[in-house]
Amino acid sequence: MLIENIDYYIDKEGNLVFTETYHLKRGNCCKNKCRHCPWKYGQEDEQSSSKDK
Repeated sequence: MLIENIDYYIDKEGNLVFTETYHLKRGNCCKNKCRHCPWKYGQEDEQSSSKDK
């Protein structure tokens, strides 16, 4: 069972966003470049490309 504000929250655009806590409970990376991925999948690429701009 998901718990609001612990496992997820609703952002300003109305999207359900999973938290880092949820991802850690899940136990593995889904490789969807989630906003709060504790494994940082896909996030390093975005950070390095934004520094280049």
